[in-house]
Amino acid sequence: QVQLAESGGGLVQVGDSLKLSCAASGSVDTIYIMAWFRQAPGNAREFVADILWRRGVFVIAEALMGRFRISKDNDKSTLYLQIDNLKPEDTANYYCAARRFGPTSYEWWGQGTQVTVSS
Repeated sequence: QVQLAESGGGLVQVGDSLKLSCAASGSVDTIYIMAWFRQAPGNAREFVADILWRRGVFVIAEALMGRFRISKDNDKSTLYLQIDNLKPEDTANYYCAARRFGPTSYEWWGQGTQVTVSS
C-alpha cells in the first residue's frame, strides 16, 4: 500500500505561480508511475501530467504545456507540480495518484489540495 498526501494549494492571484507537493509513503518502491489530476466543481476529473517514478519520463496534458511542470525527488519520495501564470480556470482540487506496473488504473490517491485563483 502507498499513502499519498498533497500540500501546497491555496488562494492565489491571476499570474502567480504555485508548487504543489505530493509526499508518498508506505511501499514507495512498488510505484511505477505517478500523476496529477484536477477536478473543478461540476467538472469531470482531468488529467494534468504523469511521470515514471524511476525513469523520470513525463507527459503533460497538451492544453497545459508551457505553464505546468511535473517533477519528482525520489530521495524524498515526493512528487511536484509547478504551475506558472495561474489562470482562473486553474481553480480546482488537485490530486496526485500512483500505481504499480501492470494495473491500468491508478491504485492510490491522495485527498487533494485546493487551488483557487482569484482575479
